[in-house]
Amino acid sequence: MINVREYRGHIRNWEALCGELGIDKTLSREEREEQILVKAYETWGYDMASHMHGMFAFALWDEEDQKLFCLRDLFGTKPFYYYETEEGHLLYGTTIRKIMEQPGFVKKLNEEMLQLYLSLTYVAGENTFFRGVKKLMPGRYLIWQDGKLKIERYWMPEFHPDESKSLEDWADEIHSTLQEIMPEVKSDDETAESFLSGGVDSSYVLAMSDVKMTDSCGYEEARFDESGLARQTAEILGRENSRCLITPEEYFEIVPYVMYHMEQPLGDASAIAFAIACRATAEHTKLCYSGEGADEFFGGYNMYRNAERYGENLKTFYVGNTNIMKEDEKKRILKKYDPDVLPIELVERIYEETEGLDPLAKMSDVDIQIWLEGDIYLNVDKMSTAAGLEIRMPLTDRRIFDIASRMPSRYKVNDEQNKVAFRTAAAKVLPEEIAFRKKLGFIVPIRIWMADERYNQDVQAKFHSEMAAQFFDLDEINAIFDDYVGGNSDNWRKVWTIYTFLVWYEEYFVKR
Repeated sequence: MINVREYRGHIRNWEALCGELGIDKTLSREEREEQILVKAYETWGYDMASHMHGMFAFALWDEEDQKLFCLRDLFGTKPFYYYETEEGHLLYGTTIRKIMEQPGFVKKLNEEMLQLYLSLTYVAGENTFFRGVKKLMPGRYLIWQDGKLKIERYWMPEFHPDESKSLEDWADEIHSTLQEIMPEVKSDDETAESFLSGGVDSSYVLAMSDVKMTDSCGYEEARFDESGLARQTAEILGRENSRCLITPEEYFEIVPYVMYHMEQPLGDASAIAFAIACRATAEHTKLCYSGEGADEFFGGYNMYRNAERYGENLKTFYVGNTNIMKEDEKKRILKKYDPDVLPIELVERIYEETEGLDPLAKMSDVDIQIWLEGDIYLNVDKMSTAAGLEIRMPLTDRRIFDIASRMPSRYKVNDEQNKVAFRTAAAKVLPEEIAFRKKLGFIVPIRIWMADERYNQDVQAKFHSEMAAQFFDLDEINAIFDDYVGGNSDNWRKVWTIYTFLVWYEEYFVKR
């Protein structure tokens, strides 16, 4: 007897799996997905994930063998955590709060994570800010039997460049594969909307879907506002557009809500805007598409164009998409600094796995394994769930990655453009001015707002608090703040990363 103890996700190829496993297709989504998990485990055992496409994390209890089997999808789109109690029991779940509520959990701060967080701005790797709580990392499964824990890796990103194809060949393969995926992303009886920015990823997903309504967020500050481009794209594609205007007051007010529901601190300023967008979108739909994944798979970030210049030096400094604070500065501002806790140690294994590959492949692999899981997918999952919104990401799919894994780097990035082949594919359904539009990123006017005394009162208060003094040299962190506010530096990210940690700490260790 196999029981589903925990499940979060969406199985895309459910219809094919129902046919293969003999499951009634007319069952409700909840019933059929539970049956898929049970029968896939009975049929394929630990190899079950290789037969499934989608976003998922789950725990199955095997009554006959008295064994717990937990699995997280390839890319880590859904979270999964576990904790071993002093009494020898295993606590687990898709949220940390669920683990905290169970008997045997002891809440302690894992302070060494702060040292990593100040560089990365997110929680990378298997450890968390709660001592003893670990993440089951992407592409892995966990077995708990007879009081013993075993973790195995069933999938890892691999790159095998195929030099036989042309740019147009790659674009055709991307396009035909997305055509295959899109009908699986939702059922005929579901209605979805789609987040839309000014970029190619969300525009391509929209163009390939039957979505009628798009959702965008914008600001009064014109140079940060992509919503005008999003509205133009929606009009060109014959879709409607709903715009959420984010004010600085609303932005700062929601920060504690975000840090609480995120469960761990996240210094990505766009996460706050995304939370507001999720709540606004959830007012008129419960299902929405988003375009995450393509940047990391196909060379979407502008820094990737420096890959060849970095060369072998990458393994000495590149730890992912963000690295805002160096060791000498952390040593200066932290009350406790451990010289053995270094961000580069999180990626040493990845560089071993990518030995012999070109620099762009190495950078992509680091971001796929570290940044996507720790920042992007965490943000999407936590903020959508908190708002009561389900988000599905068509571009985050093993079949899409399979193309990227075989594509030579010159079709991803060149001197003039990033995501070259991907944009060429998108141009099959988008006007060229949209498909080849320069990447703007999900930018937020926080660098302006946080320097404004009308909005930064809580930042100032926390930077002078007894709570902050537990961790930081107050004179040092306030010097960083004063330099930023005075216009002597653009250190807003450092200020924001310290601030978000303090807000999170207050939520979990002061208020509760």
